[in-house]
Amino acid sequence: MTGRGRPRKAESSKSDCAGGKTTPEERLRNGSTEEKQNGTTRETKPKEKGSTENTKAPVRGAKAKTSSTKQPVEETRKPQPQTPKGSIKATITKKCSSTAKLSEQFEEKTERTPPDAPKDTTKASSKKSSLKKSPADEDESPKKRTEAKIKLQPETPEPAAKARASRHVSRGNATADSTLLTTLEQLKIKMSDKSNAAEVINNLTENIIKHFKQNTLCFKEVEPLRTGSYYENLKISHPDEFDIMMCVAVDRVDVTPFGDDGAYYSVALKRGNSPLKKFQASTTLSANDMLNEFRDEVKKCVKPFGEWEMTKKKKGCPAVTMTTVVQSVTISLDVVLCLMIKSSWPPFTKEGFKIESWQGTKVKQKYKRTPYYLVPKYEGSGKVEHHGVLAKDIWRVSFSHVEKDILRDHGSEKTCCEKNGNRCCRKDCLKLLKHLLSLLKEMHSSLDKFYSYHAKTTLLHACCARTKDSDWMASNLSQCFQQLLDDFVGHLEKGILPNFFIPDQNLLSGPDQDSCNLLAKCIKEQRDNGFLIFKMPDL
Repeated sequence: MTGRGRPRKAESSKSDCAGGKTTPEERLRNGSTEEKQNGTTRETKPKEKGSTENTKAPVRGAKAKTSSTKQPVEETRKPQPQTPKGSIKATITKKCSSTAKLSEQFEEKTERTPPDAPKDTTKASSKKSSLKKSPADEDESPKKRTEAKIKLQPETPEPAAKARASRHVSRGNATADSTLLTTLEQLKIKMSDKSNAAEVINNLTENIIKHFKQNTLCFKEVEPLRTGSYYENLKISHPDEFDIMMCVAVDRVDVTPFGDDGAYYSVALKRGNSPLKKFQASTTLSANDMLNEFRDEVKKCVKPFGEWEMTKKKKGCPAVTMTTVVQSVTISLDVVLCLMIKSSWPPFTKEGFKIESWQGTKVKQKYKRTPYYLVPKYEGSGKVEHHGVLAKDIWRVSFSHVEKDILRDHGSEKTCCEKNGNRCCRKDCLKLLKHLLSLLKEMHSSLDKFYSYHAKTTLLHACCARTKDSDWMASNLSQCFQQLLDDFVGHLEKGILPNFFIPDQNLLSGPDQDSCNLLAKCIKEQRDNGFLIFKMPDL
């Protein structure tokens, strides 16, 4: 090679031909074969029987001398077998005119070819493969350039570490899947238990409605609205809790926000002869007075049913709760007084209820044209006053009917979870989260301010973030559930869980941050240890 990369002319081509010496190119053509193995080229050569050539046998990985007048070059091949002289002479006679050129090209190629690396070493070979081409490569044929590229390609080692890690993750996922599926089977309610409980609940509910219509004036027009986990098909373990809203329709009312979060309102009846006027002493319909009379009427109705027991009234609770025992299982019925408001949803809901990308704009508009409900619920002692209204007389907004409907028709496709459609795991994930929360509350009394509604709200937000049914495939239960746990833990660590319909209301304002951190820690521990709590006997 010259300094500018152009090949020199052969210095002694005639003498080489006359001497009958074998050029490096001839030795390459006559004494070696190429094999491809694992994406690389390995030259396999017969063992040397004895050499009469004026060439020193090279050692693997070392430099060897050739018969050329050039400087010694690195040999990448094993010693060549002896070739019959007659064959060499015949070949030399045919190729004599081009021997010098081939010799020069061969030497230039071998200068670019690195020595063979030991079989257990790949780094050195990889570094050699990144050498830049010299300008002389442009003179070589495409075939030769391809061969040189193959020779320089390093041998790829088996990714044993990655394979082991992949097998470990696969085993972990399989174990988690098995645990979650087994738990879901255990949480299923037997049809016989469901039927027996429903019969008892329906019997009492019908009698309460009949009593209201026949014996009261204020609650004569009540209509039942069945809500809650049982009617959303989200009840787990036992059919032991039922919620029935007794709705009283009101027209021509003023609804005014109480506080800044948009969840609580005071209600004032406008002019008219409504039987509810008796509960409006000044300008505000008293939720406390109306709930007290409602409770008294329920007591009168339930008294003949000796198997039912009324529970003590809880401060700020909108429900009248009764309990009974059905086949050794204690079940409860919450009868909730509520007002049905037939007007536009409150302005605080404008930035909430983001289901457009999940269920569509038309579905959202259909829901927003339905009434909303107010229940007699307040927080604290009830003595806080705003604009002359006491907290015990205010109402909290409820969208239980919408929650039930969107969880029933939960898919982005109409056929999701139907007989001929694909099945998702949205409800399964919520059941598992509710069960996990319930077990952790039994272990830690300080978690008593967390409820299943926190879990449901987390799922609703998650459904709006991951909108496609393919994001919730039943076959990906473990992955989907752990993602839902990540969502819940994120809310807990921040101490913020916005109401799904009213984003200004933080549902985690009740529990303190220490309790939120404790719950988040417990959830992460269970997730990292394969949900051992699901494998424990009943606490």
